[in-house]
Amino acid sequence: MPVHTSQGSQDSRANPGRGVGLGLALLSAVAFGGSGVAAKPLIEAGLDPLHVVWLRVAGAALVMLPLAVRHRALVRRRPALLAGFGLLGVAGVQACYFAAISRIPVGVALLVEYLAPALVLGWVRFVQRRPVTRAAALGVVLAAGGLACVVEIWSGLGFDVVGLLLALGAACCQVGYFVLSDQGSDAGDEAPDPLGVIAYGLLVGALVLTVVARPWTMHWSVLGGSADMNGTSVPAALLLGWIVLVATVVAYVTGILSVRRLSPQVAGVVACLEAVIATVLAWVLLGEHLSAPQIAGGAVVLLGAFIAQSSAPAKPSQEPVARGTNDAERELSARGTAV
Repeated sequence: MPVHTSQGSQDSRANPGRGVGLGLALLSAVAFGGSGVAAKPLIEAGLDPLHVVWLRVAGAALVMLPLAVRHRALVRRRPALLAGFGLLGVAGVQACYFAAISRIPVGVALLVEYLAPALVLGWVRFVQRRPVTRAAALGVVLAAGGLACVVEIWSGLGFDVVGLLLALGAACCQVGYFVLSDQGSDAGDEAPDPLGVIAYGLLVGALVLTVVARPWTMHWSVLGGSADMNGTSVPAALLLGWIVLVATVVAYVTGILSVRRLSPQVAGVVACLEAVIATVLAWVLLGEHLSAPQIAGGAVVLLGAFIAQSSAPAKPSQEPVARGTNDAERELSARGTAV
């Protein structure tokens, strides 16, 4: 594996997959961002929010079940990775977030959860001891500031310690999602198949959420009727299908593939666009109008994501360091052996 010692256009030529990775990250953000506009009508029709989460994860797990059977060897080879992805990247994020919004405003919970990119940078810099560019850090700061405007944090500044801790738990679980999605990305043919990881992650998440959500108490009859979306009657089953297939299956698949082509910290910053996309979709489909600060905040988030993805290295392990070539080659070799 060559060690790249130049930036800018040379990095782009050396990493032709970055454009694909960025496109996948954007598609993942759009897919994840579309979950709220489909879930809200179902909740207003009579479903408990936690039951919607269970339907989302359990339905996606059923869709991905054939892939789980195909990649069943992963259970023996990478059990910790599968369990961690399911507990943190699937069940943990969803459960902590929905528990948080039951105690604090949605905007505040979203802002705290999307501190995850900053936490990812901290993980990469201080735990993995990999270099982090100043531009990537600037992108995180801009994205967090823009999100504060998008969610209008000043409209709900009440403090609920438990609610804030739950939202922070969602952020930490999201860090686990990005970090675990990157596991084995530099292992070549030995890397765990991302589709297998997602399939088993969803299965684990569904099992955990079954205990938490108790779906046997759900009002199943709601799924046979219609839900109101800004004055338009939409079949509840159609909304559920969108949540399962697009907002979960497509979102997770494109998300983990984007992390492997970019890096956890860059994909994390791009994922901040999810909140912007969710807000815009709510404006268009649910009639929830945007204020001027929200529009300005969305532009700042876009700017932060652009700075981070265009300036940070696609793979931090390939970032040049102030050492000799032999030292760098030995480090890369050691990382590949450790996976």
